Amino acid sequence: MQFSSAWLNLAGAMIGAVIVLELTRQVLLRVGRKWTFSSRLVKHCHWPVVTTVLLMTFNIMFYPLMIGPEPQQRAFGESVERVVTLLIIGAATWLIIQATYAFTDVALERLDLVEGERNRRARRMKTQITLVRRVATATVVVIAFGAMLFTFPQVRALGAGLLASAGIAGAVVGIAAQPTLGNMLAGLQLAFSDALRLDDVVVVQEEWGRIEELTLTYVVVRLWDERRLVLPVSYFTQTPFENWTRHGSRVLAVVYLRVDWSVPVGKLREELYRYLQTNPLWDQKDWTLQVTDIQLNGLVELRALMSAADSASAWDLKCDVREHLITYVRENHPEAMPRFRVESPETRADVPWPGEPGSP
Repeated sequence: MQFSSAWLNLAGAMIGAVIVLELTRQVLLRVGRKWTFSSRLVKHCHWPVVTTVLLMTFNIMFYPLMIGPEPQQRAFGESVERVVTLLIIGAATWLIIQATYAFTDVALERLDLVEGERNRRARRMKTQITLVRRVATATVVVIAFGAMLFTFPQVRALGAGLLASAGIAGAVVGIAAQPTLGNMLAGLQLAFSDALRLDDVVVVQEEWGRIEELTLTYVVVRLWDERRLVLPVSYFTQTPFENWTRHGSRVLAVVYLRVDWSVPVGKLREELYRYLQTNPLWDQKDWTLQVTDIQLNGLVELRALMSAADSASAWDLKCDVREHLITYVRENHPEAMPRFRVESPETRADVPWPGEPGSP
């Protein structure tokens, strides 16, 4: 009778815990309509909290004699108690990790909304939060695993020996894991030195792309053609690379044209400015058109320079400007289209070209 009442008390306590948890969840969901963090906390931590609370309730209300008074039954009851303790440690670890993600996700979502001049700082903070969260998760998992091991008396008895040999083991592990540890330190160095951030535009191994993922061991670069280039973090601390958004996302776009000497540079400059004012990709700041070179093949090189808000816009703006200028020259100044002149004996003898005064 005593055993049955103990089981009834255990069942009642767990049912009561479930009711309290559900009422708390409903309250947090109502609060979450105005407070984003509340709904985010419920989303991440609902099942970890339920699992942890039910296991703790069971652990508090349960005792080995509930299984039976016989030695074998008591031993089985003690085994159940130990298994529940291990599950509580695992559930608590799960809860801590999910709560950490709930806190940081709110901050990351707000940082995603930052635009303009503050975007660079926001991306830096986003990178640091992401890496610190991963380090904290790994640390919590390692501590939880150690706590699980020390619930066994045999492991606690070996504790002194393990501590005594920690120096030798640490040296061996350090030598074996030197590349991994080097990558982890390089990841932290990149995050907190502001050398690389998520969504930065980089040129790596002659490939243009954006930083899509930055972990403690590797970096994923999303290339312009949607390929992914995966590199170890140590690559970015040992090899030079281009970062186009180091101090800001604004980029200058350049278009080169090779045309004949007869090109009306002034009219072409006016047409470029007129077109830029109608193109939404131009950020209304910098532009110019200059004669930058006279090439050996007899063509004149023009450089059109214009600014854009980011590298993607700069690429599209370059293509638009190049296409428009080519069309403008072809339709309005066909004499300025590229042509190659060849000197012949007749030209050396001052024989006029066809169409020139004095020609037949």
